[in-house]
Parts: sequence; C-alpha cells; structure tokens
Amino acid sequence: MNMDYKLKPLKILGVLGGMGPAATAEFMRLLTLMSPAVTDQQHPKVLLYSNPQIPDRSSAILGKGPDPTDELKKGLLTILDWGADILAVPCNTAHLYIDLFKDDLELPLVHIVEASIEACKSKSPEGAWLLGTEGTLQCGIYQSYALRKEYPFYLPGQDDCRMVQHCIELVKANRLEESGRILKGIVMDLWEKRPIPVMTACTELPLSYDASGLPGERTVSSLAALAGKCLDNIYGLSIDKA
Repeated sequence: MNMDYKLKPLKILGVLGGMGPAATAEFMRLLTLMSPAVTDQQHPKVLLYSNPQIPDRSSAILGKGPDPTDELKKGLLTILDWGADILAVPCNTAHLYIDLFKDDLELPLVHIVEASIEACKSKSPEGAWLLGTEGTLQCGIYQSYALRKEYPFYLPGQDDCRMVQHCIELVKANRLEESGRILKGIVMDLWEKRPIPVMTACTELPLSYDASGLPGERTVSSLAALAGKCLDNIYGLSIDKA
C-alpha cells in the first residue's frame, strides 16, 4: 500500500442532501470509494445537511407541488454558516432552482449537470440516452447545458419516460429489485434503437441501474460524476469518473 502521508484534502465539502435519502447515502459511499485516500485522515471533511422535507423538485416543475427554491437556498446557506469551502447537491432536478440563486452564494457549487455532461463526453462522444425525472426532462436543464457543450442527448418516448419516473419512485420507496427489473426492460429497448450509454440524470437511477444487472460500463452515473468532480476540487487532482 502506498502510504502517501502528504496527500491532504484542501477543502471542506458541504452537501445538501435528502433528495432522496438513498441517493445521498450512495453519493457519500461513492465519495469515499473514489477518494485517493489511504488513511482515515486523508479523507475529506464533509458537512452533510440531509433534509428530505424539501418539496419535491419534479412535482414543482410539473405544477403539482410547492416551489422548493426557498428551502434549497436556506439549506445551502446553513451549510455555508457551518464552514464549508465548496458545495454540492446530489439531486439533478434541484439545480434548475439552484441556478436561479447560485451567483448569490459566497462559495462555489460543484454543478451536477456540468459534471455529468463532462463525464458523458469523456465516455461517449457520440452521445447518450438521457434518463431522469419527468420534471428534469421537461424543464430542459440537461438539454440546455448540453447544447452549450455541443453534446447530443437522445430522449426516450413519453411512455418510457413515465416508466423511468416510476423506477425513480420505487427507489424512493426502497423497492430496488422491482425498480431495476423495470429499468432493465426500458434500457434494453433503447439499446435496440441506438446502442449508446445511458446517462442516469436522476440520483435515484444509478441505484436502479445497479439493481438491474445491466453492464456498468454502459452507463454514466450522475452521482459518480458529481463525486469525482467534488474530489477534483477537494484534492486538486484528476479523479477517474468512468
């Protein structure tokens, strides 16, 4: 084992989680597994504020629930008060609202959409299937950021989008096996049309994909992309996000 005691985290990461709880737990697991640390002391300090009571982001976009903006901003400002150096939010849909006030934050935010598109371009320059909540796909945040980067995303049909939303809801209900079984059928059909990787643009979907038994090399996880970009910032290194 290479015991490089000079390796030192340079920044404290502040995480606003709970959207949903399982996705936040998986993000923290990935942050640990992907870290270059070889001792406890080399892992970064993380300030986690998990608040599952933040209103559902996708429901708000679809006009079926309250606006979560104030709660998101309050949560991030709380973490800033705790002493974070950089911020991260392991929820894709939340970033539509965070983009409205992110310039008002005193510290940089590691943006999950930007990190995910960067990881997609690295793995599959020819494009990827875009899977996410109905709200994420309808609001177009991924499509908008991808257009700036000249990256092609391909969207499933409406019926598949509704079934993907159901898969997400099953993960939130701790029904992973069922979620993975449904997602497998959706993805296999998509690969019949175009054999390109799947971008899991909802932080529940990497959990569903893992439960599906589909090959890991054929997906890009928004959770892994965010974790890798956070580690880049924390250590000043380039972390493999594949």
